[in-house]
Amino acid sequence: MTWISPTPTETDGPLTGPDRPMLEAELDYQRATLLNICAGLTAEQLAERPIPSTNLSLLGLVRHMAKVERIWFRKRTAEQDIEHLHNFEARDDTDFVVIDASDAERAMAQLVEEQGLARAAVSDLDFDLAVDDGHGDRLSLRRVHVHMISEYARHNGHADLLRQAIDGATSR
Repeated sequence: MTWISPTPTETDGPLTGPDRPMLEAELDYQRATLLNICAGLTAEQLAERPIPSTNLSLLGLVRHMAKVERIWFRKRTAEQDIEHLHNFEARDDTDFVVIDASDAERAMAQLVEEQGLARAAVSDLDFDLAVDDGHGDRLSLRRVHVHMISEYARHNGHADLLRQAIDGATSR
């Protein structure tokens, strides 16, 4: 049987009120958007690089977002002593470059797992907590959420274009 990327549950959140629930809900919306863009595709389609001028694939984006979820929320913010994903130290975009369709199901599950672990890692932390950005600066957990929303939004735009090039689907 051919594995097909599953469709996630839709997310929704508050439109007014304190910033934390709104930012958490927007981040969850962006997380679900990437999963929705990938939904219904085979492993081979997720690994496809349909735009010749770039090395991007949906599978590469999924691997990349799992990596940055782990880095920002679990390693930098919660200071968990865990390994990086996808040869982070090599700084060669291994998450985008080393793509194998046989890894798609595991990579999708890993992204969903990292999203849940990221939520749990920071759920009890103060939104004003100062976090090391990995380059010598500090930013608040609030700002980390803003950064991750923009990271997902940027890559969701890439994912939209990739999905359309793969099978013509738009606005997922």
